[in-house]
Amino acid sequence: MFKFVQIYLKAKNILLKICHQYSLFMKFILIHLLLVCPHFLFSQEQNWGFEVRQKAGFLAAHRGTITHVPQRIGLPFELVWYYKPSGNKKWHKTYRLPEQGITLFHGSVGNDSILGKFTGLYGFVQIPIIRPTPHFRLDWQFGSGLGFTPKIYDPITNPKNIAIGSHINGMMCLGIYSKYYFGRNKVSLGIDITHFSNGSFSVPNLGINMPYISVGYARDIGKIKPNQRLIPLQEKYNKWNFGATAIFVLKESYADNPKKYPVYGLNMHARKVFRPKVGMEVSLDLISKQAIKAYFPEIPKTQWEIFQMGVFAAYLLPLDHFHFVFGMGVYIKDKFVPEDPVYHKIGMRYQFNNGLIAQWVLKTHFGRADYLEAGIGYSLPIKKQKK
Repeated sequence: MFKFVQIYLKAKNILLKICHQYSLFMKFILIHLLLVCPHFLFSQEQNWGFEVRQKAGFLAAHRGTITHVPQRIGLPFELVWYYKPSGNKKWHKTYRLPEQGITLFHGSVGNDSILGKFTGLYGFVQIPIIRPTPHFRLDWQFGSGLGFTPKIYDPITNPKNIAIGSHINGMMCLGIYSKYYFGRNKVSLGIDITHFSNGSFSVPNLGINMPYISVGYARDIGKIKPNQRLIPLQEKYNKWNFGATAIFVLKESYADNPKKYPVYGLNMHARKVFRPKVGMEVSLDLISKQAIKAYFPEIPKTQWEIFQMGVFAAYLLPLDHFHFVFGMGVYIKDKFVPEDPVYHKIGMRYQFNNGLIAQWVLKTHFGRADYLEAGIGYSLPIKKQKK
């Protein structure tokens, strides 16, 4: 155990030095990773194991300007450490004992000469969708963390790389995995989409989207607990809750200058959790994105003219205080239309007992990152009443 602690502390110091020069976006994800990893690695849970996955996929050219980048099939591998909770918390039982863990990603994303080989580390949760027998299970996964590539855009040495503008990037992975158990062993077949982006802190940043299929083998090493068909807890949520989140981040524009512009935002929301696994959010987004000044800079612009307003609706997946967010919005005030009229958000949020909110949500326009909504807010606590 002492050796593992030494390795973790050394890796933490290296990552902190690497990310010292990067954005609030990178630091926010890094802090998230450093907080989550020790919880996983040094947990007192006894039911844990390792998995090895081989993946194969292709780079999805989500913009016409990126069609020259995909060249061949990407063949990365993943090394996964996971553990299964004991079921001592309500949300464990509600989600039928979800697996949690850390994944090390390494390999090709379809073009080694332009994009390089990526190395990533992300924490994840796998939630059972169905478990019809003790030997078979179908899981849904969400993970986030950091990725590194040695090759980025350079106007002289690497001008074709218009997808990635920084060595360190945020990483997200969404997937579905089918698993067959036999004793302490299991085999898996999965499909996922893996995304790398720096939230437009450094441009160009069209981002990388990689659909993958994977096959894997895993072995439980710790104590084995019998698979149980747990009935989710039934809770009744009577009221909508209201709040607001303030957002600040830096981003570059696509103008020919390296200047970083601030983004100020305010998200005013109404949220309701209808059942333990089903929630909804509607919100009004107020956005002051100073990078709009760099779009057609010859046109004078006032602060009111660059001010954007949008309406947004999302599906929430609540895991106790921790929520996953998936949604879409449309601008109702956007004079210059620097991007698409529709935007999307995917990310995570944590609500404390006192109503404070911490969130990291990636805002995109059809696969192209706009910026990361790193924010702090307040929400009236949700009042629950058991049936």
